Amino acid sequence: MQLEPGKKIYFASDLHLGVPDYASSLEREKHFVQWLDHIKSDAAELFLVGDVFDFWFEYRKAVPRGFVRLLGKLAELSDAGIPIHLFTGNHDMWIFDYLPKEIGLKLYREPQEREWNQKRFYIGHGDGLGPGDHGYKFIKKIFKNPFLQWAFARLHPNFGIGLADYFSRSSRAKSGHKDAVFLGEDDEWLAIYAKEMLQEAYRDYFIFGHRHLPLDIQLNEAGSRYINLGDWIQYFTYGVFDGEQMQLMEYPLKGGSPVLWTDNKSAVQ
Repeated sequence: MQLEPGKKIYFASDLHLGVPDYASSLEREKHFVQWLDHIKSDAAELFLVGDVFDFWFEYRKAVPRGFVRLLGKLAELSDAGIPIHLFTGNHDMWIFDYLPKEIGLKLYREPQEREWNQKRFYIGHGDGLGPGDHGYKFIKKIFKNPFLQWAFARLHPNFGIGLADYFSRSSRAKSGHKDAVFLGEDDEWLAIYAKEMLQEAYRDYFIFGHRHLPLDIQLNEAGSRYINLGDWIQYFTYGVFDGEQMQLMEYPLKGGSPVLWTDNKSAVQ
């Protein structure tokens, strides 16, 4: 696909709306909606790469309360003809058909490949990829089990959502602070995974979330890059591709125009 002149592809992940409390979550939601307003004039497509919500479970006749500003703005962008792509993450994997039906977005549960202007992208949330973390990979299989999802849906929403919210709040992913430690290129599991994928086929960019840490790592001499989108809890970072360059940007919570993310000690120069 060739981008129209002046159009851009945007990527964001890990809002974790709902934590740590209502007031701060609402502030971040309003800030993200402001960013959506900022990009809507030149957005060709929008990719939300997982964990938009800290917890989400759809009952057949009920969905979690809140997030009306975000959902309304996404519907507005979709109605304006901007394709929206939503990836489930490890916190909101129980999104089913409500958001695709009401907003018109496309839902993905596995990494996807795209190509714009002869640049190849590999896009996914990132959970369960790469070496290690066998405990989570086992739990993810449980959470994806259709019978267990059916059994959970038998719980009253007040109890079921409350119970799940309690466990979700106990996760280290709710704040991102413990994740904000660069492990080194040789130990960053998504960088390892990306290098393994490069053995199968060349990609220019690997775009992931989940890590809660903005990263831009050159993977090989050919220029392939692993970009982690950071989060909208601590960093307020996002990715943008303008047809020529892929950049990691920051939309400051305290106001001001977007700036290039530069606090990145992990980038290979």
